[in-house]
Amino acid sequence: MLVGCQQNAGDDTGNDGPKARELVNIDDRILRYAKQADDRERYRPPNEEQRNRLARGVGHLLDGETRQAEKELDRVGFRVTRLTDTQSGRRYDEVAAGSSGREARWGRLYVNADTALRWNVQVPHPVSDRSTEILGTRLLGSTPGGALVVAGAHREAGRGESADVAHRTDSAFHAIVTELQKRNVPGAQLHGFARSKKRPYEAILSTGAMQTAPEEATMLADLMENEGFRVCRGWSDQCPLEGVTNVQGKSAQRHQATFLHVELAPVARGGGRDAPEALAALTRLLETWSDGKR
Repeated sequence: MLVGCQQNAGDDTGNDGPKARELVNIDDRILRYAKQADDRERYRPPNEEQRNRLARGVGHLLDGETRQAEKELDRVGFRVTRLTDTQSGRRYDEVAAGSSGREARWGRLYVNADTALRWNVQVPHPVSDRSTEILGTRLLGSTPGGALVVAGAHREAGRGESADVAHRTDSAFHAIVTELQKRNVPGAQLHGFARSKKRPYEAILSTGAMQTAPEEATMLADLMENEGFRVCRGWSDQCPLEGVTNVQGKSAQRHQATFLHVELAPVARGGGRDAPEALAALTRLLETWSDGKR
């Protein structure tokens, strides 16, 4: 089964590549953007028309229709930029708004432009779930064929819970993830939790709204346990933080797309003592998706 339909962007002519191009350190660029969530500037979500235009623009990009994507995204203050990473030489298409204005808080999408799209990683709570943005960035660079969706605001930045994009359908983040799910691109959503007596784990893995787990979810749990992690498996154990109310998980169920909800303790994120092992296990998951072994 084909899990992604983005065209190979090896040809820089015609419709195969964005007009805007930059040479950057991709890790620094993403992390600088994610760090802005720390200031908790007031977040206002896009309206329905803006979300629909953004979704159509992202859809065109994923389908290899770059010119149509640029036209649609421009109407909501976004543009597509072809980035070449100075460290790896890999190319990525960035969907982002300018550095100022309400659109800058809506989030960004990064898509590997050199290979067909096979997987995606989602970071809904940058800064709030500390170092999930670092893990997401590292995973984007770990395996070809991936995409990274990162929210642009602190989960407490909006009125009420409007900035908590994992529980809101009226966000750019949700619109982008849904377009990936429509194309059957499997995704892993990264979260963080504080360990306690009720949460004595290093990792809590679940499939969100679904009650069963694909083979690769069991594989990820096994890999982590082999590294000494205490893992709670939401599909067979009674776990906290299973993500059953997560709106991207519910959307994945409707679109029959693979969705893994990954909760990690501080020791498994950022500079934690178990962070390298968590990164290695998640990279193996992405390699499985990249190889089409689903």
